[in-house]
Amino acid sequence: MQFARPPLFGTKRDVLLFLLACAVIFVYALLIHINDYADLTRFDTYETHAKVLAQYEKTDGAKTYQVFKLQTREGLKLYTTKSKSYRDLQDKTIRLTFWTTKIDFLGYLTGFYAYTHFHEEIVDSSLKARLEHSIASLHPNPDIAAIYQALYSAKPMPSELQTTLSTLGISHLLAISGFHLGVLSAVLFFLVRPVYRLFQKRYFPYAHANRDTFIFVACCLFFYMLFLDTPPSLLRAFGMLVVGFVLYDRGFEIVSMQTLFCTVVLLLSLFPKLFFALGFWLSAAGVFYIFLFLLYFKHKAKLWQFFVLPFWVYALMLPYSLYFFGNFGVYHPLSIVWTVLFTLFYPLSIALHAIGFGTVFDPLLEMLLSLGKNGDTVVLEAPLFLLHLVLSFGALKSKLLGYLLLLYGGAVFLYALSAL
Repeated sequence: MQFARPPLFGTKRDVLLFLLACAVIFVYALLIHINDYADLTRFDTYETHAKVLAQYEKTDGAKTYQVFKLQTREGLKLYTTKSKSYRDLQDKTIRLTFWTTKIDFLGYLTGFYAYTHFHEEIVDSSLKARLEHSIASLHPNPDIAAIYQALYSAKPMPSELQTTLSTLGISHLLAISGFHLGVLSAVLFFLVRPVYRLFQKRYFPYAHANRDTFIFVACCLFFYMLFLDTPPSLLRAFGMLVVGFVLYDRGFEIVSMQTLFCTVVLLLSLFPKLFFALGFWLSAAGVFYIFLFLLYFKHKAKLWQFFVLPFWVYALMLPYSLYFFGNFGVYHPLSIVWTVLFTLFYPLSIALHAIGFGTVFDPLLEMLLSLGKNGDTVVLEAPLFLLHLVLSFGALKSKLLGYLLLLYGGAVFLYALSAL
């Protein structure tokens, strides 16, 4: 006889105590940021090293200039402008000085504009930079190289490539998140556990194989996350992985909205900057709709769930895609197929790069990118997106609203098709 696992929060008192603890953590984390902000703005100028994440031209009336998006070694994101003829510094690391007099605390948390003076370029000899250079040298097509760099090192992609992938509905596959972490953790678990069991049977049969294997896998993923400079969506996924295993190990239910709620609130308390990270919220939304599906259809056959879940997630995440990105094409619905195939492609591509055959999939990727050249801008207006959010939260309490939510997602899809 199998007993049901209890929920994490049994009473409202448990929720209030958890929120109170998170509030204390949040205040402490915010005080740390306030102190760092005070150090940053103590003098009129601040000198640091920064990587150029993006460089592009922008025209305002009769004036054309270059916009630079930078990330400093302290993790700050800032924008600055230079003359139209300024040299190409895309992906370069530079020493710069920026003026701090007009930076407010909100800008410090979210990203800010600053007047800057660029000094010399800095040779980036980090392992991440070497990996990106190795990938670029292996793939002649710069777009293919950018795809693999985004997959393996979380390097931002050029805006034109982002638009192409968004038109195909697969930009989420290139932004490292819980999907990638899930694939990596599964591969690592099934590779490490058999080896561990061999030693366990002989030397330490008293040990807990699943727990020890998870700790090893979690450590590997933690260092990989640090290697990638901790992308918000990956931080959400790693936090949920750890919270989920701790709850599972303690006998609590893990596939529930309470697990997602606990993870999101805890991470926001520890890292207040996540409030302003779109990738974090999109990642959380994806998990929300997966859990909502399992809440509605947990008694259905696993095979049925496997085939239906991708359609469900596609329909309910489409409003987010149109509201935030606004790119849609006739091949956009095929992202359901690409998402399923990506589960095989991702670990296989890593293995092929490791043994020197990383270009095997280049012709297929080039063909896929060619499909994304024909698209259009289809924007979902804010009131319609707000309605989608209201139906989403209402679906937690009412199945009727849940089915209305699904119909609404279908209506948004038809609207996008008709707008092409």
